[in-house]
Amino acid sequence: MSQSRRARVRPHRLAIAVAALLPAASVLAQQSPTETAVADSTTTQASASTLDTVQVTAQRKVENVQDVPVSISTVSSEKLDVLGSGGNDVRFLSGRVPSLNIESSYGRAFPRFYIRGLGNTDFDLNASQPVSLIYDEVVQESPLLKGFPVFDLERIEVLRGPQGTLFGRNTPAGVVKFESAKPSQEFGGYAQLSYGTDNMWNFEGAVGGPLTERWSARVAALYQRKEDWVTNTYEPGPDRGVEGYDESAARVQFLYEGDALEALFNLHKRHLNGTARLFRANIIKPGSNDFVDGFDKDEVSTDGVNFSDLDTWGGSARLRWDLGDYNLYSITGYETAESLNRGDIDGGYGAVFLPDSGPGVIPFASESADGLPDHRQITQEFRLESDYSGPFNWQAGLFYFNEDITIDSFNYDSLTAGNPQAGHAIQQQENTAWAVFASGEYQATDKLKLRGGVRYTQDEKDFSASILEAAPFGAPVGGPYTVNTDVDDVSWDASAVYAINDDVNVYGRVANGFRAPSVQGRLLFAAADAPNGGVSTADSEDVISYEMGIKADLWDKRARLGFSVFRYDVDGQQIIAVGGGSNTATLLNADKTTGQGFELDLEAYIVDNLLVTLGSSYNDTEIKDRNLTVPGCGGGCTVTDPPLLDPVTGAATGRYYINGNSLPQAPEWVHNLTARYGIPMGDGSELYFYTDWAYRSEVNFFLYESVEFTGKSSLEGGLRIGYGWDYGNYDVAVFGRNITDQTRIVGAIDFNNLTGFINEPRTVGVEFTARF
Repeated sequence: MSQSRRARVRPHRLAIAVAALLPAASVLAQQSPTETAVADSTTTQASASTLDTVQVTAQRKVENVQDVPVSISTVSSEKLDVLGSGGNDVRFLSGRVPSLNIESSYGRAFPRFYIRGLGNTDFDLNASQPVSLIYDEVVQESPLLKGFPVFDLERIEVLRGPQGTLFGRNTPAGVVKFESAKPSQEFGGYAQLSYGTDNMWNFEGAVGGPLTERWSARVAALYQRKEDWVTNTYEPGPDRGVEGYDESAARVQFLYEGDALEALFNLHKRHLNGTARLFRANIIKPGSNDFVDGFDKDEVSTDGVNFSDLDTWGGSARLRWDLGDYNLYSITGYETAESLNRGDIDGGYGAVFLPDSGPGVIPFASESADGLPDHRQITQEFRLESDYSGPFNWQAGLFYFNEDITIDSFNYDSLTAGNPQAGHAIQQQENTAWAVFASGEYQATDKLKLRGGVRYTQDEKDFSASILEAAPFGAPVGGPYTVNTDVDDVSWDASAVYAINDDVNVYGRVANGFRAPSVQGRLLFAAADAPNGGVSTADSEDVISYEMGIKADLWDKRARLGFSVFRYDVDGQQIIAVGGGSNTATLLNADKTTGQGFELDLEAYIVDNLLVTLGSSYNDTEIKDRNLTVPGCGGGCTVTDPPLLDPVTGAATGRYYINGNSLPQAPEWVHNLTARYGIPMGDGSELYFYTDWAYRSEVNFFLYESVEFTGKSSLEGGLRIGYGWDYGNYDVAVFGRNITDQTRIVGAIDFNNLTGFINEPRTVGVEFTARF
């Protein structure tokens, strides 16, 4: 275990914390729901000083969050408006609810989600993640689909812990659910326009209403743009400016409401034209995780081409038949994506063997691109749900998933005029899976409800990869290299909710989760003698999670509390060793990984017009595999893990033991705070002040621990001052995002030099909203 490993919170301390909290909450509680929840847009405020019930669909039906035995957070529509004011993408949710982290080495195109420390740092377009993203009841499996813009939403739900029974598609860490605002028979909509720093424009709007007595429709659209805010100071460089974007998205929905049939049809599309993640050479001071002296976030010197093009579109049909004591559901989804993302991986210009290069040492030039020329995903679910008046109800169903994907990987010669192509590899995969599932709940007594579920899944992948054009210093032309996986698994969960009184519920849950095998085929820089051309495979992983918590309303519904503690064990966790001297990516299975911690959500009216929310989580993760080693950095970092020595010579091999390390991109602490104070001005108008803050502790960027590749703790805040009138129908505000202009290294490229990438800069702007 490395010297930097901190002392751990032991399970018995967490149990003591829960035991201490339960009687206190029981005494203080006054009225109804929650878990780790913040009111969603379906919730209307009863008065200026009380909170209303939060409704969620964590169990595939609408329920009071207090009754659901899962650790859940939801995000309110006003909070989404505030966080998205600066034109940010889905990553603005990172740290805004307990135990959630989101990062990307692709920029806006490819978000990577982590819940309770479980995620996947793999940058391959074929990567699978243990956090499933469900958009309008359709799973978004490809990482490129998970970045669909956040606009015109009814609610966001974050479900922590394995959700393998009812959702089932790669959910061992949890689920993030997005629900769009639906059409209705009432005409209405909104328009929102903001302008800010670096010529940032952000527009979103929606309009909907009845078409006939049975049909209604809703159309929503978003447009975001921002000019390049970073200047490329390398004069021969192909790009003079970087970090801008131009993005648009639209969604149209039609709803049919018959006597026994409800049908919702959805079409959606996204277009992104902007900058790929900007890598900056040698920005980390050796021997520390500080910026080098003289670092200027507004400048870069690179000789590579940088762009990100992405187009996605899809549709779904959600049907519900009312059969009396039963409801029958059919959910059909289709998604497709096409992309090309190109960047300067070495983050600088030239090379050390040339007369001029920099910034710092550039051992050799590296410029690459990954593209998705062909992609198709089809999903189908049938689900039958009982609607009895008695104590027992159930639901059961079938699920089918099929995905075809083709990935192009290119290498380019940055040292030759025009940056010509100098390497091409291709990956192809077909993934077919099906599942059958059942879940039931039983009201055992007036106070005790029991739930349980089971799901059988069969998953098959057919994969092939070939090198069509060899990159310099890489493997020769070859292939196809093939892999076939075919596995099945049974996931399950069991839980109980007990009502201490009308205002306080406690719950316990045990759940098992499963992730199917993953295949990785980044071949351009693989060694010539690499097994199967450099294709690597990780076997299935299984998670068992234990959780208990309390949900309560306090002080005559002026406050709402959610608290949970958890422990999980992962057998065979899929992890990936990225970078090293050859810039490879290799899938591995760790023998075991453990995690434990707690999550807290509190929402309260401190005084009648001051609403405060507080979220906090602790996640202690540890890799437990005494024999597992990974390559160390190729860019001169200071690795603090024990080295693997040659058994004959005793010399260092360049590999390091990672037993005892925390998981990458898994902060131990996440805190978030919001405060809104309103001053009524009469005649339905209000002056308000809103501030929000998000903190995360330090993180490891990679599987090994090193001084340089440890991200510092981060604290970002926002401020909004607004005036609303006509009873909330109109609003004008000034806002600031990252108001302290904090600059942090949030990720790194490991193989060439101390290259990293940073967070978004401060944005200041104005916003106008009209609702009708």
